[in-house]
Amino acid sequence: MALAGLLAKERTIAGPGFNRWLVPPAALAIHLCIGMAYGFSVFWKPLGNALKGEDGAPLASCAAGATTFGEKLAGTGRALFATDCNWTQFDLGWMYTLFFVVLGCAAAIWGGWLERSGPRKAGLVSAVCWCGGLLISALGIHEHQLWMLWLGSGVIGGIGLGLGYISPVSTLIKWFPDRRGMATGMAIMGFGGGAMIGSPLATLLMSKFATPTDPGVWQTFVALAIIYAVFMFSGAFGYRVPPTGWKPEGWEPPAPSARGMIATRHVHLKNAHKTPQFWLLWTVLCMNVSAGIGIIGAASPMLQETFGGTLVGESGVSFAQLKGNPELLAGAVAIGAGFVGLISLFNIGGRFVWASSSDALGRQRTYVIFFVLGIALYVLAALAAEWKSLPIFVGCFCVIASMYGGGFATIPAYLADLFGTQFVGAIHGRLLTAWATAGILGPVVVNYMHDIRLEQGVPFDDIYAPIFYVLAAMLVIGLIANLLVRPVDERWTMSDEELAREKQLAHEKSQAAVVAAGSSGALRGNSLAATLAWVAVGIPLAYGIWVTLQKSAVLFS
Repeated sequence: MALAGLLAKERTIAGPGFNRWLVPPAALAIHLCIGMAYGFSVFWKPLGNALKGEDGAPLASCAAGATTFGEKLAGTGRALFATDCNWTQFDLGWMYTLFFVVLGCAAAIWGGWLERSGPRKAGLVSAVCWCGGLLISALGIHEHQLWMLWLGSGVIGGIGLGLGYISPVSTLIKWFPDRRGMATGMAIMGFGGGAMIGSPLATLLMSKFATPTDPGVWQTFVALAIIYAVFMFSGAFGYRVPPTGWKPEGWEPPAPSARGMIATRHVHLKNAHKTPQFWLLWTVLCMNVSAGIGIIGAASPMLQETFGGTLVGESGVSFAQLKGNPELLAGAVAIGAGFVGLISLFNIGGRFVWASSSDALGRQRTYVIFFVLGIALYVLAALAAEWKSLPIFVGCFCVIASMYGGGFATIPAYLADLFGTQFVGAIHGRLLTAWATAGILGPVVVNYMHDIRLEQGVPFDDIYAPIFYVLAAMLVIGLIANLLVRPVDERWTMSDEELAREKQLAHEKSQAAVVAAGSSGALRGNSLAATLAWVAVGIPLAYGIWVTLQKSAVLFS
């Protein structure tokens, strides 16, 4: 009962003296942990060679020799329970797919519960699911049971991802009505940065735990679960929500006539999906993510195949020839890894920069820039591949990556502008089904077109240009959907009585009630606690950026 009381939403309502700048680092503490989902590929090779024979060589994979999709699935079916063969990347990759499909579903299903129960309880459940999923996966690795990895990290961990991802959205928007884009950009930046920290940390831990017969992966999962639990529990208990009626000192909401796209009333969760605006924004997010996620996931091989020996100073050497020279290939692989690191930095930076810029530009105009500029950059990238211009090619995808990340960070503020703030977290959760869809659509389109053209005998350096044009066409669809967005019709908004009832169900308190219970009405706090909180999340983030910059430096050497 004591724990239930501590987790009650009433206990999270900020009192006099609270500093709103304590909330973003709490959100970052959770997002930096769950963002490791992007970095799970660091485990594929060690897990794929985990079982070794008496001679020390890795055992054959469970799907050895499988070439068609059906055969691969059959091999994966055997791999789920087999203990006498190694897992393939295809087997393990389903965990990555489950992450983002379950994330979208969990956010959609439990978004309404989050709004009424509060971010602290949702953050705590997220921590239990994400860290508990890692522990179940650790046991699965120890026992060599693939199904436990799918269940632990993929399904249970995916639920933790969904709840953790949306847990701070509504809270941050309410704390920063004057800077909605910047506030959500700060938190969602952490999700993009999680792999920058988690991947090198996991590599370091595996090297410490590894033995001649054990790659050290299950021990690394346990260590990560413990580390992440500390950060995520701290973040969850650091959440506070503002009392109803609170606003920053000296700030007044803009006049309705001045900015027609900013709602003054609120749409109920049960009605949001009935509006055309919801489905237009669903299309906007789906197309923006689809056009980016597939190509970002294939960034390293795309660069190597397109430029071949040019990457290592051998302009006349194709990628097909490069594969026959281990020394040159190793250099190209290193440059490909640097390209991935550079894209990661722009992805993360774009989440903050573009979302913050949208506060001044407006959300609709920001997405117009994403789509128009993105279309132009994909066309330019196709030409750069033909011209063999590496600087232009790399520059195009750095900007594309920044807008890919910026799209994620700007969409919560766009939703708040159109639907109000009362249910914005839950509405955002339902909109994330667009991400789940794009997580399948984008990679399937890119990988399918790549493999088909390769089977047709198309040279490696000519494979990607048509793919870029298809992705540009997706952005055209997103642009049209964005231009059709208009303010939500007032018939979908709640009356004052309905809003009051929802605030009561959500256990909200007015600012007057909070002030009456405290010593003053100013919700300000000392800066020391906020500084320490930012240092706690800033140090690991700086570590991740430094490691990534070191990897990226090879592109400029």
